[in-house]
Amino acid sequence: MQTRGSVLLYLTAIIAGVAIGFIGGAFRWCLETADRLRFDLVEWAHRVSGPGWLAPIAAAALGAMLAALIVRWIPLAAGSGIQHVEAVYKGEAQPPLLPLLPAKFVGGVLSMGAGLVLGREGPTVHMGAAIGAESARRARLSDTDVRMMQTAVGGAGLAVAFNAPIGGTMFALEEVTKSFRLQTVLATLFAAASAVGCMRLLLGNEPDFRVEAMGAPALAWLPLFVVFGLLTGGLGAVYNRLLLWFLDHVGGIRRIPAVAKAAVIGAIIGLVLFIHPLAVGGGDTLTQMILGGQDLVLPVVAGLLLVRFVAGPLSYSAAVPGGLFAPLLAVGALWGLLFVGGLSAVWPGDAKTLAIPMALVGMAAFFGATVRAPVTAIVLVIEMTATTAVAIPMIAATAAAVLVAELTRTPPVYDSLRERMSPDLRR
Repeated sequence: MQTRGSVLLYLTAIIAGVAIGFIGGAFRWCLETADRLRFDLVEWAHRVSGPGWLAPIAAAALGAMLAALIVRWIPLAAGSGIQHVEAVYKGEAQPPLLPLLPAKFVGGVLSMGAGLVLGREGPTVHMGAAIGAESARRARLSDTDVRMMQTAVGGAGLAVAFNAPIGGTMFALEEVTKSFRLQTVLATLFAAASAVGCMRLLLGNEPDFRVEAMGAPALAWLPLFVVFGLLTGGLGAVYNRLLLWFLDHVGGIRRIPAVAKAAVIGAIIGLVLFIHPLAVGGGDTLTQMILGGQDLVLPVVAGLLLVRFVAGPLSYSAAVPGGLFAPLLAVGALWGLLFVGGLSAVWPGDAKTLAIPMALVGMAAFFGATVRAPVTAIVLVIEMTATTAVAIPMIAATAAAVLVAELTRTPPVYDSLRERMSPDLRR
């Protein structure tokens, strides 16, 4: 009977993984298409005379407003959703229902397609959790297994969002369950493997970012990477505090309806979009430019870092569907590039050769400092870039970043978001 139950559990994980693989792949395709249309709109707005600059502002405001209207219909669709997946696993909330699926899908395409600085992984994780919970209910699994299945398929959702099956599995274990029970490990692996396989049938069997082959940085540079990690930990703590500040202050404005607040934030993002398209959006195009070795002058790097550092928390405060992870990777890459650029200005020698390695390390270290999931951060970046050349500096810097973030007594970002969940969303 126990063997039969295990077979049913893992078969359910595979079937749910196939579903989130195709749905998450379609979600990614829609977002990529929206990104291209957004860049085309900005290019057109710069060409036309007159009030053409109003077009990106209006489009971003409309997208954010429509996404907020969807949240009014399905309140659970707001934000990332990862905090809800964690609350469900801990028994603090009920598993999500299937109506969440179209709300997250359509709302995420609207908000992120409009250019808000949000990540695709949050909605994909939450959609995966809804599929996992519904699949487990239909298989007549126990309540405990329903909670576990929503976690496992939620991890598969992250794997689809980042094309990183091991990273998605590590996320479910390190961040959500904070345990390595064999049953959960196997269910997540089955779900992630089937999900990413189906997603690659739609989008191709290539890593998310193309990075030229490189040698490992000399070990003499390792102390520098550790110093960079220590600074990154402080930066991650500041980011978390800024995010909560925006949530408290924007959410505290009771006189203005949530839909209107989302529209205003969308309009602000639309203005930035018109000025510099790479300053908003999820950040994949910008990250690829950095990892591809494209030259960016230091003032531009600093400006993009500052804008995205603020625009991410501002966008999240709009309370529309969208996550935090993907923008963190772009901020980390920019921070790594800025660090090397500043070092090259005062350090004689070949520090410029560290630009791409430091950007890679910055992606993992900044992610680890904000989320406090260092192993997940390292594995995600390695899988997304298909490179292990900087694994040792990445491990050292990420560990240093997480240590500093812990010492600042700033809570991990999803712990804070889970504590702020409305009691209505826990029912």
